[in-house]
Amino acid sequence: MDLRPRKRQIQTISGFTQAEVEKMENLLIESREQVCDSEVCKKLAKTFTRSKGRAGKPIAKWTEVQAWFQNRLVCYPSKDNSAEANQKLPDYTEGYTLNKANESSHIPKGQKDPALSDLEFEARSSKDGAWYDIDTFIAHRFLNSEEPEALVRFVGFGLGEDEWVNVRKAVRERSVALENSECNKVQVGDIILCFQEGKDEEKYLEAQVIEIQKKLHDIRGCRCLFVIRYTGDDTEETIRLRRMCVRPSILGRP
Repeated sequence: MDLRPRKRQIQTISGFTQAEVEKMENLLIESREQVCDSEVCKKLAKTFTRSKGRAGKPIAKWTEVQAWFQNRLVCYPSKDNSAEANQKLPDYTEGYTLNKANESSHIPKGQKDPALSDLEFEARSSKDGAWYDIDTFIAHRFLNSEEPEALVRFVGFGLGEDEWVNVRKAVRERSVALENSECNKVQVGDIILCFQEGKDEEKYLEAQVIEIQKKLHDIRGCRCLFVIRYTGDDTEETIRLRRMCVRPSILGRP
């Protein structure tokens, strides 16, 4: 039974209305090379300001419109550049392996191996250090250091929240929840994800199990306690199994 939420909450803050965003997205698709032109942005801002949907709201500034387009163009390279990157990227499906030493995995490209098509992946966001489920791999590139990066879209998020992540360090096969009867598979030293539910967001943070207190199970399920230490700030917390997701390799333990 997988109790893990399939998406994080959307917290996009924008000065544009939904209709305005849709109009800009359509224009971006139709006229990618012209959208940042100042005259185009001024005309679009004037149209937004005069629309009924902006009644009672601040006027739309053309510089904000231009900045919106510039941010999108950074996330979405031209088709020519994208094609060049695709040619340089190795085909990871030829030899997919899960690196247990650093808990990382390669991204599958295409659908050559039926076994890989069923895999689900997660990535660590640089915005908050939490791990989120990946919905789509959109593009990829190599940095000057020859480190591969992938542009990913997280489950439940739209175009504006796509993020470049390091393939080797921040992408891996999706962590999973355990059944109550599988708590004995968790061992001291394991790296897990701990679910945190706040007022405005839900996220999974990486932590290490530092102590396990075995308890008798009852009608409510597993009552064992797990003392964990978050890898981000070294704070400790005691949790139950239901808040934990583990690496897939743990499932293979006897």
